[in-house]
Amino acid sequence: MRKTIRDIKAMKAGGGKITMLTAYDASMAALFASCEVDILLVGDSLGMVMLGYDSTVPVTMADMIHHAAAVRRGAPQAFVICDMPFGSHHTGVRDAVLNGLRIMKEAGSDAVKLEGGLEMCGVVKGLVEAGVPVMGHIGLTPQTASQLGGFKVQGKDLAAARRLVAEARALEEAGAFALTIECVPAGLAEVITSSLSIPTVGIGAGVHCDGQVLVGHDMLGMFEKFQPKFVKQYASLAPLIKAAVAGYNREVRSGSYPGVEHSFADSIDYRQLLAE
Repeated sequence: MRKTIRDIKAMKAGGGKITMLTAYDASMAALFASCEVDILLVGDSLGMVMLGYDSTVPVTMADMIHHAAAVRRGAPQAFVICDMPFGSHHTGVRDAVLNGLRIMKEAGSDAVKLEGGLEMCGVVKGLVEAGVPVMGHIGLTPQTASQLGGFKVQGKDLAAARRLVAEARALEEAGAFALTIECVPAGLAEVITSSLSIPTVGIGAGVHCDGQVLVGHDMLGMFEKFQPKFVKQYASLAPLIKAAVAGYNREVRSGSYPGVEHSFADSIDYRQLLAE
């Protein structure tokens, strides 16, 4: 049975830990869902992982809807959250609501996630009032990382920490049902988590968040360009994939694949067709 927002909130109240992984296609979504991952996130990280961009900024609404719809088809019983890409919620409440509704209607997502703090509270409120559940996202916000001085830990001084706490509380007040906290010191994430009634899901934010999220390809060791400090690789699939492909190349080129066991038996002598 698909989890609901009430179920996600109840996990915090009951002291349970939430697991969330990114998925971008039907096959990976089905695998993760079969392992009872609590939330599948169709992250705009697909820009780097799937589309080859250098950042999340070029990702479009069409990209997000395309991938989120695939995830929904692959995991119809999963709780799916779809990122709102850069530019989809920055031009006002009306545009944000229209784009949020598109994600819900066209992709079948259960909720959206959007980056930003105090400046996004009006947008969050508008989306929630329109019936679009929202997960907030504070700390390091990759869509606007250049304004933050790059991909760096946030909240390292008291002024910045106070602002993050204020943003978290404001997003809860605006109606967010949960909050992603990215790249902040563990102690600060603990303070934010304890000050909210809604769940927090951390990425590079320590163990005290109510849950954790990782990019699925990072966790499985499939993305080799770089590995953030906070990523733990639970498998190293890239070398296995390369070895498998090398074996395939070798056998095709030598003629040992396909073998008899991979071929369909002849029922007649087809060589007679050459004489026709």
